[in-house]
Amino acid sequence: MKMFMSVVTILSLALFAGCAKKEQEVDTVKLEASFSTAEPSTKSEVDKIVASVKNQDWTAASASLKKLGNDAKLTEEQKQAVKDTLNDIGSKFKDAAKQVSDEANKALGEAQKSLGK
Repeated sequence: MKMFMSVVTILSLALFAGCAKKEQEVDTVKLEASFSTAEPSTKSEVDKIVASVKNQDWTAASASLKKLGNDAKLTEEQKQAVKDTLNDIGSKFKDAAKQVSDEANKALGEAQKSLGK
């Protein structure tokens, strides 16, 4: 039981270190530019998406982008900006998850070595 708790503690520390270690940035310039002349309600929605991205709230940003992307009134440029931003968020999320996984595996290996396994 003591060994299990040690491993859990180390994995938790690796997870938090991985999350705090590197800021994940998504460029929203193209998105903002393509909606700069949009209707006020649509522009307001884009502003909320940009705020979610800046706060790294990937879930809220993705959900709002998907909703916005289903709007039949969007121009092709706007649709592409939504698609590109969604892809960028997906990539950043995958990169962050891989980094956390790699660090957790490293911590687990070190824990096993320190326990003589």
